[in-house]
Amino acid sequence: MKYNLYLLYGGKSVEHEISLKTAFTVIQALDYSKFDVYPIYITREGIWCSQGKRTEAVGDLSELKLEPASPDETEASSLGLILSKLLSLKEEKVVMPLLHGTNGEDGTIQGLMELLNVPYVGNGVLSSAMALDKAVTKAIIAQAGIAQTGHLVASFTEWLEDKEAVLEDVEVKIGYPCYVKPASLGSSIGISRCENQDELRNGLEAAYRFDRKIVVEKEVRGREIQVAVKGNEYPRASMPGEFIQEKAFFDFDAKYMDGKLTMSIPAEIPASLTKRIQENAVIAYQALNCSGLARVDFFITPEGQLFLNEVNTLPGFTNFSMYPLMWERTDGTTYAELVEMLIDYAIMRHAEKQLVQYSM
Repeated sequence: MKYNLYLLYGGKSVEHEISLKTAFTVIQALDYSKFDVYPIYITREGIWCSQGKRTEAVGDLSELKLEPASPDETEASSLGLILSKLLSLKEEKVVMPLLHGTNGEDGTIQGLMELLNVPYVGNGVLSSAMALDKAVTKAIIAQAGIAQTGHLVASFTEWLEDKEAVLEDVEVKIGYPCYVKPASLGSSIGISRCENQDELRNGLEAAYRFDRKIVVEKEVRGREIQVAVKGNEYPRASMPGEFIQEKAFFDFDAKYMDGKLTMSIPAEIPASLTKRIQENAVIAYQALNCSGLARVDFFITPEGQLFLNEVNTLPGFTNFSMYPLMWERTDGTTYAELVEMLIDYAIMRHAEKQLVQYSM
């Protein structure tokens, strides 16, 4: 049975360009004999744009930047028009949100799909919202009994009311070096590594440009190991991988622009440590109510201590990203096969939800 597959990408987010790279890779990998593909581009201003069905892959990423139907199209009118077209199709349909960060990975687009009662790929409303917020994630992970590095949370209001108090709190409870992170962003956007008070002050000012809540973490000396998890009720973890570090931390340019990252898959760690990482990754995945996919990142100290760093519910998903490559090295799953598997998870989850009763 052929499905109508809607790809949502771009978005009103600082991770807009990353979403375009993800969409470009997915479109190249799809089997057009199995899917009628409808790319839907969301501009930086929130305008939803569509040119109907595609019958083949795009030749260049610029082709994905679609134009609004009319110059005076608004965010609300463009959304209404496209949703009416989506709902009017009587054939089977599934949505694949490829929106990283705000307005895509935070539960908002997932809530819209739930209201429309349309199957969609990836995590649900609750898991998306919790996992994107680093402060909430840390609270859930602590309840699950998984070790994390020392951290504190500070709101923008606290910063405006008493900057010196926030600085002192970080210095007393966390110390240097530390990392300042916007609570609800990915791709290392707005993150600073700080070794003194001047750097901390500048790092906080930078992070508050992107979020009203920040997380400050104590630096862990060691290696960062990543593991891919997929599945709904019975998730599986891949073999771990890692980037060979040349920098103190991977900023946005290191991850996406300079092309100098070196991966090691599998990570060169003992089998017993691999098992611990996989077990903790699945525990974290289930604690956050994840489904479909997530990447779980850990720190390992030279003494063998293991700390969970973060859970990413829409990890980098180009053909050179860690998530798909870890599955390829684990069990031979190709990128195209992985995309179809994630679509299958979405359809199965949606079918199960249709069994829920809403009346007595």
